Amino acid sequence: MNTKVTDTIIYAGVDDKTLDLFESQYVVPNGISYNSYVIMDDKITVMDTVDKRASEEWFSNVEKILDGKTPDYLVISHLEPDHAANIERFTEKYPDAKLVGNAKTFAMLPQFFGKDFADRQVTVKEGDELNIGAHTLTFFMAPMVHWPEVMVTYDKKDKVLFSADGFGKFGALDTDEDWDCEARRYYFNIVGKYGAQVQALLKKAATLDIEIICPLHGPILTENLAHYINKYDTWSKYEPENKGITIAYASIHGNTAAAAEKMAEILKAQGEKKVSVFDLSRDDMAEAIEDAFRYDGIVFACATYDGGLFPCMEDFLAHLKSKTYRSRTAAIIENGSWGPMVAKRIRESLDAMKDITVVDKTVTIKSVMTDANVSEMEEMAKELRSALGR
Repeated sequence: MNTKVTDTIIYAGVDDKTLDLFESQYVVPNGISYNSYVIMDDKITVMDTVDKRASEEWFSNVEKILDGKTPDYLVISHLEPDHAANIERFTEKYPDAKLVGNAKTFAMLPQFFGKDFADRQVTVKEGDELNIGAHTLTFFMAPMVHWPEVMVTYDKKDKVLFSADGFGKFGALDTDEDWDCEARRYYFNIVGKYGAQVQALLKKAATLDIEIICPLHGPILTENLAHYINKYDTWSKYEPENKGITIAYASIHGNTAAAAEKMAEILKAQGEKKVSVFDLSRDDMAEAIEDAFRYDGIVFACATYDGGLFPCMEDFLAHLKSKTYRSRTAAIIENGSWGPMVAKRIRESLDAMKDITVVDKTVTIKSVMTDANVSEMEEMAKELRSALGR
């Protein structure tokens, strides 16, 4: 796919619709794109390579764009293998090309290729510029968004920000789908831990006149950039994006599932407009994480298992903690036939997170939900919605 971003910046990336799990954990039903760009100027510059799964198509794309010319530079925005797998092959194919990266890039490079390419390095630091003709590239460090060596590049001529993994999303480029949903799932599950670092990068970006954002995954953004930037600002501050309640349940034989579904009915009957329900044993964990961050309220419903939590709930809570879950209001439904322990264990997990408010009312089910439990859930729903200001 050779698509012009501008008259002199050409897309060289590849769609991958054969991948089952991105980073071996995230389902990608519509695939993923590995984005790369070529800037045609006095000094031809390639912006990143692609995953080894797409090597041959990428090299073919680059060759067609070059049309017999040879590149002068390869800019390495991020060393993760889905973007950097072809660095060594690139240097072999184009022996005169230089590699542009920062000190951390070149410190990590030998870990992947067993060599440092010392004679090919052009080391840049914060604010450094590289003039390649009509284009001048300025480099800004973005440590821990989401690796320590990440940097972004700004092209003054065409006002383009090459944003590394920032502003990326799941889905191949030929997929017609809402950006927000898959970008949100991508953000919180991959970059979500590093909100402070994203905020630092957004402050740098605010000083630039940006008309186009070229990420390493997902579509090139050319319109309504304020929308995408505002989303990133909200997400990286860990603020709820919308009013709503996520119900995440872990059920063994279906009784806790029935309680979770009943809780959803109760919340809707009380006026809650958005309630999303996830079976943590079967639904996409990454999507459950996405909605947990998207909405301001959450209900945990779980069966007691081996004196603790059913494993998928433990996994869910561990994911929330690792992604810096905070500033939300929660309620707990526990189930235990003889020794319910869920509320105690979930509270312990939430205590390790920041600014999580747990309503006082807890519903305890002994095996099968009763009419009395339903009445308790109605009370708990009122308390939760009141705590959320509804």
